[in-house]
This record gives sequence, C-alpha cells and structure tokens, in this order.
Amino acid sequence: MIRLIILGAPGSGKGSQCKWIKEDYNVPHISTGDILRKNIAEETELGLKAKGFIDRGELVPDELVIDLLKNRLEEADCTENGFLLDGFPRTIAQAHALDEYLTNKGEKIDKVINLHVPDEEIMVRAINRRTCENPDCKEIYHMIYNPPKIEGICDKCGGKLFTRKDDNEETVSNRLHVYHEQTEPLIKYYTEKGILETVVGQEKFEDTVALVKEALKK
Repeated sequence: MIRLIILGAPGSGKGSQCKWIKEDYNVPHISTGDILRKNIAEETELGLKAKGFIDRGELVPDELVIDLLKNRLEEADCTENGFLLDGFPRTIAQAHALDEYLTNKGEKIDKVINLHVPDEEIMVRAINRRTCENPDCKEIYHMIYNPPKIEGICDKCGGKLFTRKDDNEETVSNRLHVYHEQTEPLIKYYTEKGILETVVGQEKFEDTVALVKEALKK
C-alpha cells in the first residue's frame, strides 16, 4: 500500500505520469474534478450541494471538497491499496485537513512528487497542444515534440485534431498565476515534512517517467 500526492502546475504533465503510476503501483488515481463530476451526475447529497455553488459561478468550499474526498478515500480500492491524489491539496488549508483526516486513521502520506516545468515551457506546450476530437480516443499531440503524421489528423483513429479553448496564452498565464500564489507553498510544506521529491519534467515522456520512478524509490 502506498499513499501518494502529485504536485505540478497546470500543463506540467501530471495526468500523463498518473496513468503509469496508477498501473505500476495498482493504486486508484483520484482527481477532485472527477469526484465532483461523478457526485453531481449521480445527484448525491454532496454532489447537489456542490452543483449549487458551481451553478452560481462560485468556488466549491474547501469543507465540501474535503468531505467528497473523504468519502472517496473510504472506498475499498483506497483502503486496500492506497491512493494517488491529483489536484488535491491545492492549498495549505487543504493539506492540513488531509493530514488531520489521515492522522485520525493512523495513516500518513508516503511521498509527494513535485513535477517542475518552467512557466515558459508550459506555455509552449499549451499553445502547441492538439487533442483528438474522438471521445473514445482523446489522443494528445504536440506540434513541436510529438506532431501527427498528417497535420490535423489523429494517427490512431483518423479523427480531427483541435485546440482546446483554454490552451491560449491568457488562460494559461492566469492558471499559472493562481498556481504560484496558492499551490506552490505546498512545496515548502511537504519539503519540511521530508516527503517531497522534485522531478524536472523532460521533453520526452519516457525520460520524465524514469526520473519519477527513481524519485519514488527514495
């Protein structure tokens, strides 16, 4: 059993790393965004509360997000195998709440991976990213590092490639600002606990995987 957190700015490649970590370590990949969407779709009590905030254009309060997360962590796959948290915690307050919850259960976070990619590189990645529109595929390409064989066409399924509306300089810049302001202090928090390992994201996916694997062994 292992309990992991992955940190990193939007566009740093956390999602891609989570895919192989989930498989190699046999742990559920838990995203707070996925939890919110699932509870809203299933119209659970907490999901309906969250929907009310979202419909009003407000942020879902920490207390509600934490309650949703706690419910997820009580499911069998987490209690038996551990978990990989992606997108939580985002703030020091959320980190404290998570620590309190785990401490009360006699548990703790084993390792935090901080995936570091310079802002300039994240910007280049974002504005050159293309995604397959086929919902069963969703393959992601990069026009510089991993371009499709035929421009605008997915190599795997032949679907059309598109640029996500939030893959633009203004949106990416705003996301990075929020990350540095709110989430970056977590790096210091987990460093002081002695459980954080920083991995510098590489151009090639395989190179980053190798570095993350090494960090998880420490």
